[in-house]
Amino acid sequence: MAKTFLILGAFNTFLCIALGAFGAHGLKSMLSTDMIAVYHTGVQYHFYHAFGILVIGLLLLHFPKSRLLPISGWFMMIGIILFSFSLYALSLTGTRGFGMITPFGGVSFLSAWGLLIYTLWKEKVISPQS
Repeated sequence: MAKTFLILGAFNTFLCIALGAFGAHGLKSMLSTDMIAVYHTGVQYHFYHAFGILVIGLLLLHFPKSRLLPISGWFMMIGIILFSFSLYALSLTGTRGFGMITPFGGVSFLSAWGLLIYTLWKEKVISPQS
């Protein structure tokens, strides 16, 4: 499972760089300042959670039997889809309806981080001496 999240995190980081460059260079002349800001917010949160997914992958190397860490990672992935991609769609199409999806992505992000906190609090840490 660690490998899955490491690959997902690396892929999403790659995608963030491509989407960020596209926004900075390809969309700058096409979108209003407000819509560029919306697009940038999508990229920004996408980046944060791409790195979060990488962290989940690394933590799974340390806690391979954790049942909750993968759930946290999937919440981050769902959050990227609902939050960031709804902002990409909103900024590119101007369809305000996409903005109604965005808060569900935010709740998914919050759930992911809350579950990560809970999991790390409850996991038994294996010391190097044992």
